[in-house]
Amino acid sequence: MHLEIVSPEATLFSGEVDSVIVPGTSGSFQMLNNHAPIVSSLKDGTVIISGKIQLDETAKKKFKRKDDNTTLFEISSGTIEMRNNKLILLAD
Repeated sequence: MHLEIVSPEATLFSGEVDSVIVPGTSGSFQMLNNHAPIVSSLKDGTVIISGKIQLDETAKKKFKRKDDNTTLFEISSGTIEMRNNKLILLAD
């Protein structure tokens, strides 16, 4: 699936991933390829991205590598929309 992470300053990441786990306001949940369409608000927590992703130098400062296939991204709040195998995460 395609993931796009957008902050108020810039697009932090855009690329293909295997799965994403987000801290939803009613609990964490995971999205995989071909997930049903969804819009949800997010709370303070960690976004867990699975898949080998390439980050530019600016984005590397905001993301943390757990291992070769897992990247972590801290948010204070946000919104996601999943539609047509594309996940857009608007992060604060």
